Amino acid sequence: MDVIDLTRKLLSFNSINPPGNEGAIAKFVAEVLNGHGFHTELYVFGDDRLHLIAGKGDSEKKNPLILSGHFDTVPLGNKNWSVDPFNGEIKEGKIWGRGSSDMKGGLAAMILASIQTFNENPQGDAIKLIFTAGEELGCLGIQQLMKTINNHGKASAIIVGEPTGNIPVIGHKGALYLNAVTSGITAHSSMPELGVNAIYKAAKSVLKVADFNFEAERDPLLGFPTINVGKINGGLNINSVPDHAEFSIDIRSTTKIDHSIILNKLSKELGNETVLETLVNLKPVSTDENDAFIQLVYDVCGVDRADKTFPKALPYLTDGSVLQRVYNGVPTVILGPGQPEMAHQTDEYCYLDKLEQSVNIYKDIILKWRNKQ
Repeated sequence: MDVIDLTRKLLSFNSINPPGNEGAIAKFVAEVLNGHGFHTELYVFGDDRLHLIAGKGDSEKKNPLILSGHFDTVPLGNKNWSVDPFNGEIKEGKIWGRGSSDMKGGLAAMILASIQTFNENPQGDAIKLIFTAGEELGCLGIQQLMKTINNHGKASAIIVGEPTGNIPVIGHKGALYLNAVTSGITAHSSMPELGVNAIYKAAKSVLKVADFNFEAERDPLLGFPTINVGKINGGLNINSVPDHAEFSIDIRSTTKIDHSIILNKLSKELGNETVLETLVNLKPVSTDENDAFIQLVYDVCGVDRADKTFPKALPYLTDGSVLQRVYNGVPTVILGPGQPEMAHQTDEYCYLDKLEQSVNIYKDIILKWRNKQ
């Protein structure tokens, strides 16, 4: 089975989240890896939802290199697809389907690269594959998995196989998602003085969010933190004073400000009448560009050090937010064959040559990192 065949097989599993149903694809990948001498463990995330951790090699000399990915995909969307999203149709030099770029193509490449690495060097240092359920709705799966495992072990470095077009990326912003709730007293709209309008309270708080100042210095890699109100709800009908309203706040953070400081400052500015509930709390991913592992990855990927235009940071979240923290800040790179602009799109595709290239890239990184003392 080559990387294109394996990608087609992975695409055939409908793992749209919600509900996920990652159990079948996790079991299939476990069987493939078991057949090549990997030790595999499946962990329950929910009904018919499984994570997979697989490992092989000698971890005595060097801590394992972790390859990270996720099984779930986003829904198909409202637009009609021109291809079967689960068939892995091949045309125009691309493989089409939901998850082809985000990120079943990356999973296939990581699986085959890991297998081929040990075929070429059976006595090499250890690698560990951590493939999760439940990534798409805020990396919930990896958070649950890391809490489930009693002993995380150690790691020498992490590769997250999210779509980057095979261009290595060394960081992304963190995320602090909040739900803000305001309460009031209902009354008939013809007598609003008898009630307390929760929407008015929410509106005042939204304007304060719009003017919020992080007072954070610029992160050399990630820039400045951002804040956005993306959704608001309140009231039941036009002729009542609403006694409940809520809105969402999406904060993207950098290494220059801690989430606890942001939350404390925002809470004070919004006041006691706006209650904040934390939905997602994920730290940024950031690695020094001069780190030996990053430099090795740059060499393998043919990065021109003089080129200042290639993206060193990403706009989206990955499981690396959790993994880099759990593994004590080891160098972490996001690197995968998928096209970033095709993630979550109708008629999603991945270029065939990127898939084939990524197998060699992962394999070269693993083999050269083994020889790096």
